[in-house]
Amino acid sequence: MECDQFHIHDAATNEQIWSSGQINDTGAYGPFVSTFRLNFSSFQKKGNYYLLMDGIRSPIFKINDKVYDGSADFLLKYLRQQRCGFNPFLSDSCHKSDGYTIYGPMPDGTHIDVTGGWHDASDYLKYAATSANATFQLLLAYRDHPSVFADQYDASGMPAPNGIPDILDEARWGLNWLMKMHPSENYMFNQVADDRDHAGFRLPTMDSVSYSRGLERPVYFCSGKAQGIFENKNRTTGVASTAGKFASAFALGAEIFYYIDTTFAGVLQEKALSAYEFGREKPGVCQTAPCRAPYFYEEDNWVDDMELAAAEMYSLTGDKDFLDDAYKYSQQEKITPWLGEETARHYQWYPFINIGHYELAQNVPDELKQELADYYQQGIEKVWQRAKDNAFLMGIPFIWCSNNLVAAFITQCYLYRKLSGDSSYLKLETAMRDWLLGCNPWGISMVIGLPPDGNYARDPTFGVHPFVWLQTRWRFARWAGL
Repeated sequence: MECDQFHIHDAATNEQIWSSGQINDTGAYGPFVSTFRLNFSSFQKKGNYYLLMDGIRSPIFKINDKVYDGSADFLLKYLRQQRCGFNPFLSDSCHKSDGYTIYGPMPDGTHIDVTGGWHDASDYLKYAATSANATFQLLLAYRDHPSVFADQYDASGMPAPNGIPDILDEARWGLNWLMKMHPSENYMFNQVADDRDHAGFRLPTMDSVSYSRGLERPVYFCSGKAQGIFENKNRTTGVASTAGKFASAFALGAEIFYYIDTTFAGVLQEKALSAYEFGREKPGVCQTAPCRAPYFYEEDNWVDDMELAAAEMYSLTGDKDFLDDAYKYSQQEKITPWLGEETARHYQWYPFINIGHYELAQNVPDELKQELADYYQQGIEKVWQRAKDNAFLMGIPFIWCSNNLVAAFITQCYLYRKLSGDSSYLKLETAMRDWLLGCNPWGISMVIGLPPDGNYARDPTFGVHPFVWLQTRWRFARWAGL
């Protein structure tokens, strides 16, 4: 197929109003014999349009400065739907008996109240690592873009303004559960329930799966050792990957809630300190526990989590020991390992980006700031080398939950651009954003329900892990605030 020109038409009148020959022939891709990238970035007139090239007509699209309005708040809907304990979508409560301890220093079967939090991904497990990262992402989105978020729901998730931005209501829901999962200085838990949960579809309020203790569910202690109650075991070596995530969420929460609820902020600061020390005392990865199936989150890195935690602890306390720790951790993993690779194990390098580099860079001299920005650039360049010759600029491994990697990579491009002032990878950054929103081989947005009048994925299990929305929310907050 040879094409040398394309046209923009007004969607209402079908009038041809602009033409261009800025076409890059990118050859075959996957099942496509021919692909092209069309550049019409110089056309900025507001309106509804479609493209026409060689008789092929595109879907209608909008050009205006309000395209992303409301998107950041829209994404909170999924978390409210996933709430465990009181669920506002059902106006009822679930999993009120969570749970009983295993692998801890206390006798197995000891009851502990860990009600609350969020269900995982179309099942009813609850993981500390993903929930702590989700909570941190909520807080970060608010910190960097506070004016974007509305107040339409109360703390319970019901539609009633309460004077608090909805994103902070959701973050507090996460923080409250994380505090239950870190009830005292040397006690920290990593997950609630296991794959015995996978017993068919049912509403959470009708969950009758038994773990041999009625409706109580197991709560796995962060022991720092391999776990798995049947023949399958994980490869846990420590607790720092989980503890670092706890500490960063608590520390940033303490900073933000200081201006809203000083008592709550004080408790968060204490929890941040104890979580950080717990991670420092027990370095290593704390993977989720398999059960009947050989399936778990195979997180293999932890210094990124401790770097972020140390950077947030310095921001919170001003103690330079934390700043020194953060830099030492930054030197142990300069580039997130999956970048530029063709594959990775399940959640092997979660959360797929080291935001610690960016947070640390806010408090170091310019030469160290540039050094940290260079680490981001080196990782981005690895992906660019895989992406530059295909139509979608896609250089992300196609693995389970690959859209998590896409969202993390968009973040890395953005943070690099903010740190360095270098826009060399802006085309790549926006292409990955557009991939999530439908500029992909399927023409389907990976954000369920967005845009409301568009084509989007219908199955949350096989679309994207729900906590990808938390990383995406930060980007939507930025785009909506432009």
